[in-house]
Amino acid sequence: MRRGRGGGFTLIEVLVALAIVAIGMAAVMGALTSSANMISYLRDKTLAQWVALNQITNLRLSGQQPPTGVSNGDTDFASRSWHWRQEVVATEVPGVERIDISVRPSEIKAGDDNGWFTTVSGIWGDAVGTPNGFQPDWGTQTLGGLPASPGIPGGAQAPPTPGTVPPPGAQNPPGSK
Repeated sequence: MRRGRGGGFTLIEVLVALAIVAIGMAAVMGALTSSANMISYLRDKTLAQWVALNQITNLRLSGQQPPTGVSNGDTDFASRSWHWRQEVVATEVPGVERIDISVRPSEIKAGDDNGWFTTVSGIWGDAVGTPNGFQPDWGTQTLGGLPASPGIPGGAQAPPTPGTVPPPGAQNPPGSK
């Protein structure tokens, strides 16, 4: 008498199934690890940009012209220490300087030309052009069909203040009675 094969799996089939599951789990874990590393990097890059923007803002608020050249410093931000490098360069416009701030976490040791998480540029200056009192004529513009007013640059009509009556012949703005 021959016995028929039972409904179970052989040892080889079970091992192949386990190998397929293990490979799939390894791929999922690799994708999750890569995602977590990318999120961490993007968080650090965003914080580095904020540090650079804060440094530029501090320079502008000081009211003092920053010295041309390169300077370095460290600052604490978001419970972490950051290293920044500031380069101030004169531009072709007199009185205007370009400021480049590069930032990286303090624990990352690298050269002056690499390892930076971000570089933010800004300007500092007392004038972009020489003020000469020239007021350009932007053309005649009216709002809501109101006639142009002589005293307002460009001839635009100022919107009526609440509680005032518009001039005769003026259209009512949308939503008014």
